[in-house]
Amino acid sequence: MSPQTLLSSEQMERYSRQVLLQEVGVAGQRKLLDARVLIVGAGGLGSPAALYLAAAGVGAIGIVDGDRVDLTNLQRQILHYTHDVGRPKTQSARRTLEDINPDVEVRTYQTVLTSDNALEILRDYDVIVNGCDNFPTRYLVNDACVMLGKPLVDASILRWEGQATTYLPGRGCYRCLFPSPPPPGSVPSCAEAGIIGAVAGLFGTLQALEAVKIILGVGETLANRLLLWDALTGEIRTVRWQRDPHCPVCGDHPTIRELIDYEEFCGVPQHARRSAAAAGTPDAAGGHAGQDGHPAEVEPPEAWERLRSGQAVLVDVREPAERAIMRIPDSLFIPLGQLTERSAELPRDRELILYCAVGERSARGAQALRQQGFSRVINLKGGIIAWLNHRLPTEP
Repeated sequence: MSPQTLLSSEQMERYSRQVLLQEVGVAGQRKLLDARVLIVGAGGLGSPAALYLAAAGVGAIGIVDGDRVDLTNLQRQILHYTHDVGRPKTQSARRTLEDINPDVEVRTYQTVLTSDNALEILRDYDVIVNGCDNFPTRYLVNDACVMLGKPLVDASILRWEGQATTYLPGRGCYRCLFPSPPPPGSVPSCAEAGIIGAVAGLFGTLQALEAVKIILGVGETLANRLLLWDALTGEIRTVRWQRDPHCPVCGDHPTIRELIDYEEFCGVPQHARRSAAAAGTPDAAGGHAGQDGHPAEVEPPEAWERLRSGQAVLVDVREPAERAIMRIPDSLFIPLGQLTERSAELPRDRELILYCAVGERSARGAQALRQQGFSRVINLKGGIIAWLNHRLPTEP
């Protein structure tokens, strides 16, 4: 490429369909190539966002994610493939994005974003795209963006629905819309309530489009507008919102001037903060061994036999609304958020088999009970969904 040209001949060909647009042109494509976008989370939202930003020629894309690829991810997290199962998500993301476009520098952060590292990681980027699915990280990313003066493109998805907005410096932030987090456990995650992959694809793509408009300085972003979309009905609504002058982070007289403990702010129970899973190492039966040698997980058929023989007691740790739809017969009911404070109601002379929708919340509950001295506590692998798949008894 000669000193007089903004793009090489190969770049002119690769991005020709964008360069044709009046709002992009050669100079706009150069802006994209010089831009740096950070994506928090290489999951359902981060995957399509990263793919379209890389294809558009955004010069540097950062990916923050501490997880590894799981088989359950592949239904919607299109950065990853079957042969990536078990690999760090940042590793598979890098390979995919570099295969799409060699112009892109992929920067990976195989870590969980925390108050200790957020400012350092976000500082070098022009736009932040939030693809995380938990409230502590949402508030953390928001506050860090306000303190650094970074535009933030945000979205969230669940079941058949999604919402998206953009927070521009000086025009409000996530706390203006949601001053305080919901009570722990009141809003299910995708792992608990489910998600259609195409919904993630639509909103992740929308986030990429918002980032491109910010970089180019064209069009109208979703700043001060919340877009809501219901895929089942096809209805789209837009709700206008305004900056809150009393916001503790971006208001006229902010009271939060440094990053805080966001798990404590969101009321995350102490036992749920641990990164270690409830299971240890695989045992000979194909389950997982707990600290005391007892299996930490049990398949539904074996659980059914233990229940029929009176060897075990089943404990439902879901929310009341979930139990009202369907439950496994003769199970005790203690929601996860009340499990530790009501542990005295649980028998210690028999095995306890905990279940939820798919086995994630119950695994956390089992870990919490072990920390309270319950030695014979087991998680129902796959939850009530796996139970149904084995055609075992349920009742409405």
